[in-house]
Amino acid sequence: MVTSQNPNRVTADKAHYQIPANLLKPMWLRSQESLLDNGLVYDPIAANACQRCYLAPDCLSGDVAQKQLLHVTLTRLCDEKISDFIARHPDAWVINVGAGLDTRFYRVDNGRCHWIELDVTEHLIWRQKLFHRSERYKHVCGSVEDLTWLEQVEVPQNTPLLIVCEHALLDCTQSQVAKFVQALGHQFENACGCFVVAGDLCGNRYGQKLGSESYAHGFAQPHQALLNYLPWVRWSQSFSPLDRQCERWRLWQRCLRRFPSLKQRLTPVLVQLRW
Repeated sequence: MVTSQNPNRVTADKAHYQIPANLLKPMWLRSQESLLDNGLVYDPIAANACQRCYLAPDCLSGDVAQKQLLHVTLTRLCDEKISDFIARHPDAWVINVGAGLDTRFYRVDNGRCHWIELDVTEHLIWRQKLFHRSERYKHVCGSVEDLTWLEQVEVPQNTPLLIVCEHALLDCTQSQVAKFVQALGHQFENACGCFVVAGDLCGNRYGQKLGSESYAHGFAQPHQALLNYLPWVRWSQSFSPLDRQCERWRLWQRCLRRFPSLKQRLTPVLVQLRW
């Protein structure tokens, strides 16, 4: 066995990867949730992948337990909405924008849907190292800022399409969010979207205690903001992590019972659209 303090060295029996903390942390939080009894997310693929990665100190900063709860609650919300969509449309196509090291395809795959993981090149390289391939699953280079991929992605006509963006929009300004959502609306005539966007109070001390971070944007009314960007939306709904019936959220739910509007402002929320 070779031992070293150098994180770039490799042990004789297993390679370890030093992945950027912002890319590794979401996967690591899901892997930790998978170890809990009655956890909100069960992700053994993430747990296995994390065994091959070095955990950066940044992943352990702040209130890790609360950050984990917020992250996995949002992840569970997205999983549920995507699973519902695939149940209604078994042969649907899903575009996961800003995929990072997300393992959602493996969690919700029905054996028939087609899935596109969209991200920048270096992130896709990490995906190829950590996760196995599928004939219905492919990688495409692109991002929420560089929208040239819209002309490259070929989705069969009249095929149900769902566009998912769980983390990437949180690093975008309001104008970038607007440009991205409007570009999707113009490119795809009929589609659904699941977008996680931040409330305007995520950065204050209460938002931080709930597990939020300082994001690049903040909406006082996230749901209405996206509707303003796509006024031709046929159906929409928003979901807060604090809506989840979970013992770990109960104290905060009691505290905010008299101020229900704050649920949309203190954390990121999931906005679901159909246009």
